[in-house]
Formats: sequence, C-alpha cells, structure tokens
Amino acid sequence: MSDDGFGADGTMAFLPNRLNRQPVIVMGLTADEMWLTSALGAALGLALGITLAILFGSVALVATCIATVTALGLLLGGRLLRRLKRGRPDTWLYRQMQWAMTLRWPWLSPWIGGLALITRSGFWTTHRTPHRIPSRGRP
Repeated sequence: MSDDGFGADGTMAFLPNRLNRQPVIVMGLTADEMWLTSALGAALGLALGITLAILFGSVALVATCIATVTALGLLLGGRLLRRLKRGRPDTWLYRQMQWAMTLRWPWLSPWIGGLALITRSGFWTTHRTPHRIPSRGRP
C-alpha cells in the first residue's frame, strides 16, 4: 500500500467518517435546519405582517415582514443552533426535538418515533434489588 491512501488495486484504505453527514450550507446550518428556520421565520413574519397591515392599512407590510423576519431568523437561528450543536453528535438536534415533542404531545409518539425514547423521569439505582425465587409446590 502506498502513502496516498489507496491500495495497489486502487481501493481506498480507509472509510471517510463524514461521508453520510449533511453539508453545512448557511451559518452552520444544514439544509434541513435552514428550511425549518426559514419556515418558522416566515410564519412568524406572516403573523406580524398581517397584524401590522391591519394596524397601518398597508398590505406591503406583509411581504416586508416576511422577508425581514425570515432573514433575521436565519441570522439569529444560525448563531443559536451553531452554539447548541457545538461538540454534539450529528443527530443531537433531531433527537432533542423528538424528545421534547414526545413529552409535550404524547399522542404524537407513534408517528415521530417517540416510543423508542426513554422518557422516564426520576432516580435510577445501580444496586441489585432482592429477588425472591418462588418455591415449587410450597405455598
């Protein structure tokens, strides 16, 4: 095997560990995170824009608020998510969202995979509990 990472037959001597990761697109966000942040910003901007359009009587405020809040959402959401995700596994954010939705809305658990999560809250023990072996034929 040569030093360039390829064997004599042209095969790779190692498997890249980041092969299946989504690429970072904007401000440390992957594509899924960017679309989620954009959608939440646009929804918030729509609600704010409709409210301001009714108050000031200008329909143009709706589009302006949607664009402005979406851009601010990407800017601030990118910073926040980048801080939250730093040093954690790739699936951490999705598991946190899944866990939070399972705790808040248990009826959603079968559809979001929440049944596979541990949602028990309380103290865990590490000692053995006494186990009684039932005797045969004796009451």
